[in-house]
Amino acid sequence: MSHKKIRSTTVLPAHRQDVELETADGLTLVGELAVPLDHAPEATLVTCHPLPTEGGYMDSHVLRKAAARLPALAGLAVLRFNFRGVTSPRGTSQGRFDDGVGERFDLDSAIDFAKARFLPRRWLVGWSFGTDVILRYGDDPSIEGAILLSPPLRWSTEEDLARWAAFDKPLVALVPEHDDFLRPAEARARFAVVPRAEVIGVEGAKHLWVGEPAVRRVLDEIVAHVVPDKAPLPTTWDGVVSTFPGLDLAQSSTARNTDLDGG
Repeated sequence: MSHKKIRSTTVLPAHRQDVELETADGLTLVGELAVPLDHAPEATLVTCHPLPTEGGYMDSHVLRKAAARLPALAGLAVLRFNFRGVTSPRGTSQGRFDDGVGERFDLDSAIDFAKARFLPRRWLVGWSFGTDVILRYGDDPSIEGAILLSPPLRWSTEEDLARWAAFDKPLVALVPEHDDFLRPAEARARFAVVPRAEVIGVEGAKHLWVGEPAVRRVLDEIVAHVVPDKAPLPTTWDGVVSTFPGLDLAQSSTARNTDLDGG
């Protein structure tokens, strides 16, 4: 079987299951768990999507591509879910957007789900708004660390960063050179209060990680920190591949133009 180039639309084999998360304040959230097809996962990514009021949802393209590739390429389990009140092709989570307050229960329910399923070595991965939810509420003793994509530090406070400093778990921030909200130099200054924080400035990147090269950089960095022996990721696959079903990219400003990479 010939090697096939991994493109922006490539979906690699995995066992994918629609799931529901129950929050402590009585809501049901919709999500998906993707795990390796033929062996137990080596580690787990619990993902938190970008800002719902700007079109963020569980299918925002970086998280969607993580679920499409990383179970096969890196042996990772990937849990995605819609925050309260958010709709995607998977369905609609109950409740309504709560400006990062009630979303603490959403993150708690995702972590509890991962624990109940005995998913190993749990890492939190947030993008934009999702990073603020993680910084505010993600210091759960059961997680190994957190990876932040384009953290705006919009809702997070100095007290939240101080709590992460005391939490003493790895905190990795991938900060685009041309981010709209927080750029690498300022990010290094803000995160300096967290001794185990690693701020990685990504040359040429923007907040939405547009294009296949940007997505590959993000996925490579995630894998390098969670399962280092699997990095860098291959760019081809010798086996069965499929492609994403048609998504209404207009649903999400974070998805708009993100797949126009020639891949």
